[in-house]
Amino acid sequence: MTLTLQEGQKPVVKQRGNYAVVAITKHGVDIARKLGHSFQNSDVYYMSKFEKGDEDTLGIQMFTGSVRLLLPSLFEAYDGIIIIISLGAVVRMIAPLLKDKKVDPAVVVIDDKAEHVISVLSGHIGGANELTREVAAALHARPVITTASDVQKTIPVDLFGKRFGWVWESAEKLTPVSAAVVNEEKIAVIQESGEKEWWHYDRPLPENIKVYSSISEAIEEKPAAALVVTHRKLTTEENQILENGVLYRPKVIALGIGCNRGTSKEEIESVIYQTLEELNFSIKSVKALCTIDLKKDEIGLIEVANQYGWEFVYYSPDQLNAVNIEKPSDTVYKYTGAYGVSEPASLLYSWAKKLELVKKKSGNVTISVAIIPY
Repeated sequence: MTLTLQEGQKPVVKQRGNYAVVAITKHGVDIARKLGHSFQNSDVYYMSKFEKGDEDTLGIQMFTGSVRLLLPSLFEAYDGIIIIISLGAVVRMIAPLLKDKKVDPAVVVIDDKAEHVISVLSGHIGGANELTREVAAALHARPVITTASDVQKTIPVDLFGKRFGWVWESAEKLTPVSAAVVNEEKIAVIQESGEKEWWHYDRPLPENIKVYSSISEAIEEKPAAALVVTHRKLTTEENQILENGVLYRPKVIALGIGCNRGTSKEEIESVIYQTLEELNFSIKSVKALCTIDLKKDEIGLIEVANQYGWEFVYYSPDQLNAVNIEKPSDTVYKYTGAYGVSEPASLLYSWAKKLELVKKKSGNVTISVAIIPY
């Protein structure tokens, strides 16, 4: 997709994530693409003259014309804008767009060599300071933050795991839990799945924050607040940890799907919902829908993946047959050239050693489920 930017016309951007990454130079494009891979909830924009040919596949939006004409649309659409342009140019371009710190998006600037990441606008309320740290960690750059009160170096509750694509189950307790963290009260972190490298400061966790191996263990310690990271639904007993806690959903579920030609989006979606409900897994933790390359144009699969923002991945029969599976099928091989679709596809994507659900057939759909190990 290429946007033509012209004076007096407001471009229509295709927003998928919460953050926009913008570049206008050759080196900036490389940095933007790297961030687009690291920040799963970000959308990348750069000038079409730096086109590499895979932009449509990666969901990258290109533009022609002055980037100044793109910024008003990005200000309205995104929670944060990461711009790989000189600081002075950015300040001049965003000045006419500023309204109030309660509504302005976070703005972060990166230099063309990715040596410094600078928090420019909406540092606290908008989250630019923490976004700066997250971006700097992803690029191994130096974060530049000038607000005097931002020196505690503790867990940012509202941005915890954002660069990995983690989402909240509910934002209801963000404020009181953040207050408990800032006030150095007793905090429990329980992580059952997802990326482990969320602590990126060059010092140990603060003494008031303790990582527990299970929710039950944390409950016994009676923390003032809790951060729970898991793909599964909590039991009634476990839910008491959320009386002053935030539940985060990491993107760790790989769905392997096989289906008959012409299977509707509604049927595929229904099977996915039923299966995740049976496993007590959250649909918010799904990362990818995986299948065979014969189904790369299957409308129902594409529509489901697009609706939820999941990666849509497909493999050749040779790739699928290279995976050892529990239930190889001669019938499936007869029609596809692979001894299985849902099982090996989910295993290939996740690199899991075993499946949470080996294979279930429901109507026109066959599904397998794997959890990405970290």
